[in-house]
Amino acid sequence: MSKNNLNTIFENLRPDFDVAEPSNGHQQRFLTKLNNQNREVITLSKPKTNFWKPFLSIAASIVLIVTVFIGVSKSNEPNDLASVSPELAETQNFFTNAISVELEKLNNELSPEFQDLVVDALFQIELLEQNYIKLKQDLTDSGNDKRVISAMISNFQDRIDILNNVLNQIDELKTENNLENENSSTL
Repeated sequence: MSKNNLNTIFENLRPDFDVAEPSNGHQQRFLTKLNNQNREVITLSKPKTNFWKPFLSIAASIVLIVTVFIGVSKSNEPNDLASVSPELAETQNFFTNAISVELEKLNNELSPEFQDLVVDALFQIELLEQNYIKLKQDLTDSGNDKRVISAMISNFQDRIDILNNVLNQIDELKTENNLENENSSTL
């Protein structure tokens, strides 16, 4: 509102204002009435202090903080196949066990003769493991998308295929070496 509008409003309301002066002795009569009132003294009782309330509020705060922390940490953990369904948990366990068995076989074949094959296979397995970690995060982000689940299963199969291929190559090389040794000893 502009200043002119306010002035206009006050001019229109002027007859309604009570601007009369109080009569003579008004202040004195008011003070006399005030002094003649019965003075009731209200005493405030000392408030009860509950010592357990501050501790209870601190404990509630700690519980709240721990709950939030656990919730945040769980939400940051990427899902794996086992978190999707019981069937996929069995699938993950099967592949994990199969990969462990094949890795143990591969480590038993570690010799200077086959070292290059074994190191290369372990490097490829490590790359697939890093890819699997990214797939776990994708599974969490996508809300258990079937394409990501399929990619995770393919990743397990690729690891097993690599290990089987390397073990087959090692067996072939061993067979060739045995044939060469037999041929050289018969001559």
